[in-house]
Amino acid sequence: MKAWQIHELGEPKESLKLQEMETPEPMAGQLLVEVDAVGLAFPDVLQCRGEYQVKPPLPFTPGGETAGRVIALGEGVEDFSVGQKIISLGGGLSEQALVHAHMSFGVPDSVDQVKAAALPMNYGTTWFALHDRALIQSGETLLVTGASGGTGSAAIQLGLAAGARVIAVAGGQEKVDACRELGADVVIDHKEEEDLVEKVREVTDNQGVDVAYDPVGGDMFQKVRRCMAWNGRLLVIGFVAGIPEIATNHVLLKNYSVVGVHWGASLGRDPSSFKRQMSSVVDLSGEGKVDPLLHPTYDFDSSNQALQDIADRKVVGKVVVDLNKT
Repeated sequence: MKAWQIHELGEPKESLKLQEMETPEPMAGQLLVEVDAVGLAFPDVLQCRGEYQVKPPLPFTPGGETAGRVIALGEGVEDFSVGQKIISLGGGLSEQALVHAHMSFGVPDSVDQVKAAALPMNYGTTWFALHDRALIQSGETLLVTGASGGTGSAAIQLGLAAGARVIAVAGGQEKVDACRELGADVVIDHKEEEDLVEKVREVTDNQGVDVAYDPVGGDMFQKVRRCMAWNGRLLVIGFVAGIPEIATNHVLLKNYSVVGVHWGASLGRDPSSFKRQMSSVVDLSGEGKVDPLLHPTYDFDSSNQALQDIADRKVVGKVVVDLNKT
C-alpha cells in the first residue's frame, strides 16, 4: 500500500513524501480500513511543522479524519463488521489505515464518503463547543468568525440547527457568498466593514451576542470580545491568526465567560462522548441540516498540495482528499 509520511518537519509541500509500506495488521480494539477519503485541517499543517501541541514521533502520516470500509477486525471488536462504512478519528493519508474502534462510528450506506470524512473533527469540535461548553439555547445569537472555513461553516449549520440566530464573519466576496449559501442570518465581510464591532452592535440592537465561536484568534479575538452580551460565552476554538492576550477587566465588566474548547482532550477524558456527538451529527445530516461546505476535492497524489493550500489559506470550506478520484 501507499502512504504519505513526514520524515523531516517543515512545510507540507516539501516535507510530505509518498511511500510504499506494508499493510498493517489490526491489534486488539482496532479496525483495518480501506480508505475512501481523508479530511484535513489546519492542525495537520501544524503537525507537519512541529508546531502543534500533539507531536507524534517521526515518521508519521498526517490526516486526522478517515472515511472508509472495514476490511479486518482486531481482537475484541464486536460493534463493527467487515464491509461496513465508517468514519473515524485517526487513520490518515494512506490507502489502508488502522483506527481505534472506540473512535469510529458506523454510517449508513447512503452517506457520501467524501462528505463523511468532513464530519468528525469540525462537527465534533463544534457540537462539543456549542452544546457541551456554551450550552447554547434556541433564540440566542451566535457570532461565528472564520465562518467560511471548516469549523466555521460547521458552526453556522449546527447553530442554525440549535435554533440560534447566526451572524457569520468572513473576508472576501467568495467567502461571504459561501456563508450566505449556508443560511447564516447575517453575513459581515470584515475586509469591507470599517468597524466590525459597531456593525455587530447594530444588527443586535446594541445587545451584543450570546455566544461567540472564534477559531481565528489574534486581533479578531479583541474585536469579538467587545461584541459580547451580558452573560455571554466566548468560545476559544483556535489561533489561526495568533494567540491573543485577554483583558480580564473587560470580562468582569461585561459579565461574560471566556470558555476553552479542547475537544481532543475531552475525548481522552470521556471517549464515549465521540459516538454520542457523531450520532447527533449523522442524524442532522440525514435531516439535511448538516451538509459540509467542501473545497474542491484533491486526489491522493495531490495530498501534499492539499495541506499546503490549507497552510497558505487558499481554501474555502473543508479540505478532503478523495482516494477514489482519478
